[in-house]
Amino acid sequence: MDIVEEIKQRINIEDLIGEYVTLSRAGRNWRGLSPFTNEKTPSFIVSPEKQIWHDFSSGKGGNVYSFIMEMEGLEFKEALRLLAARVGLENELNNSSNKKGGQIDKERLYSAIDLATKFYQVQFKNNDKALSYIFKSRSFNKETALVWRFGYSPNSGTALKDFLIKKGYTSKELKDAGLIRSNYKNEIDMFRGRLMIPLQDQQGKVIGFTARILDDNKEVAKYINTPQTILYDKSRHVFGLHLAKESIRKLNYVVIAEGNLDVISSHQVGITNVVATAGTAITTYHLKILSRFTSDIRLSFDSDKAGIAATERAIVLASKLNINLSIIEIKNGKDPDELIRKDPELWLKAIGKNIYAIDWMISRYQEIYDIKTAEGKRKFTDSVLPIINQLTDEIEKEYYLEKVSKLIEINRQAVNQKSKNFEVEKKVLKRPKIALDKSIQTNQEVLKAENRFIALMLIRSPLRDLLKPIKKLVFIQEDCKKIFDFLLENPDFDFISAAASLTKFNISVDYVKMLTLLYEELYQKTDLENLYDEAVVLRLRLVREYVKKQKEIIQIKLETASEDETSSLMKKVNELNSFLNRLTGEK
Repeated sequence: MDIVEEIKQRINIEDLIGEYVTLSRAGRNWRGLSPFTNEKTPSFIVSPEKQIWHDFSSGKGGNVYSFIMEMEGLEFKEALRLLAARVGLENELNNSSNKKGGQIDKERLYSAIDLATKFYQVQFKNNDKALSYIFKSRSFNKETALVWRFGYSPNSGTALKDFLIKKGYTSKELKDAGLIRSNYKNEIDMFRGRLMIPLQDQQGKVIGFTARILDDNKEVAKYINTPQTILYDKSRHVFGLHLAKESIRKLNYVVIAEGNLDVISSHQVGITNVVATAGTAITTYHLKILSRFTSDIRLSFDSDKAGIAATERAIVLASKLNINLSIIEIKNGKDPDELIRKDPELWLKAIGKNIYAIDWMISRYQEIYDIKTAEGKRKFTDSVLPIINQLTDEIEKEYYLEKVSKLIEINRQAVNQKSKNFEVEKKVLKRPKIALDKSIQTNQEVLKAENRFIALMLIRSPLRDLLKPIKKLVFIQEDCKKIFDFLLENPDFDFISAAASLTKFNISVDYVKMLTLLYEELYQKTDLENLYDEAVVLRLRLVREYVKKQKEIIQIKLETASEDETSSLMKKVNELNSFLNRLTGEK
């Protein structure tokens, strides 16, 4: 048995999920409210027997790994390490990794950094300058200081190194952890005479530090961070996510502030879905990590040149991902911390008045250029059209091209032509929040419908004739498509006796278990005739959604199509209508 399966078998899925969801016994299974939607009637089911969970309200489901990945926003390797530690198999996992790649002992580094954090905390309590800065200058309270584990690094040169060496750590380990560095022939502490703000990963483990000076010495950097280590990568680390993720999931949006202390100020006043990156250096990795929790990401950077430039870079990065990027403008203060000091309600209102990124970009360049002049129109379109041209959602692209045309009072053909002149790689950038929310809801409904439909097809063979008239394209999930193909080729497949053989066809065992759980919860006591009617309704729902999306694409293409292209597109519309009519004409 490999380590992945052994970890899985050692975990009681109901105990693990019970730490996130309040569960109650429902026969052989457990039931609770979905952690992914705001449902009032429990439809989240956990099967200890199958070691599977399924959320009927969102259509999501899977095993212990998929649940932790969803709830904690982790990749598989991260979830594997987290669950290995839970069941006491972390050493075995490390040994397995070490055999493959000779990796550094991460647990020793984690331990050294945690001990350093405690050391800095003790120093903080005894340093009047650090205490005054936190409690008087920044107005943080004692609870905040404890939660965020504020510390102070002595200015003696080797205080931390000497402390940790006595605790049994080697100089190499301290260098690997980013706690000391070489200075000519000596090894000295990385941080000296600074306020220490621990950087914690998504599970709350300290992986590094941000260190701030406590005076106005302009000859040294105000902030310095732990250098790149095996534990800390500033291009991937999101500050405050360990304390923000639950709030992000519940509110379904996240705010990225520019500074760590902005985040802490926001959390202190109860606005906890706020995080930060390393200054304004947002990366694709940051956005990917946050998009695991929500597709609604709002930026709040300073209004100086660096902040504005960073915001524009973030728009380009976000265009690669399926996220809804918007901008928070602060007009009553320089940054969130300053706004919070005036009145936390002002910060909350600013967050609620977020502007969709493309709209923000257009408004900003309207302020910069005089679009009443020929030169202004040229510079304005030079700035905004390259980004609009990268949109892959044709409806959204058309909307913004039309908007630009009206703003500069130039005919649409000229705007279209200039847009086509920008030869850039197309990237995804989603539409504004309202439309995005509808899209999410639609996808969840399609996901639920196809899970239910394919479960009926897989388990009840007399219903499989319903598969023949439809296409694989109507399905979203790859496992669903695989089962569809398999059942078309094997219409007499007996699920009861041969379910295990599905693995030979590269079909996920856990997906099949989830479909079985779904069937048992919804359909086990339903007679065949009613199941047939249910399957017809589900099939029609899937096909209608597929036809609708295809027609939307065709409609956009028709606006600029030639005569021959129009004829071909209209033929496709007729084919879609016929496809749908054939299904509605059946029982």
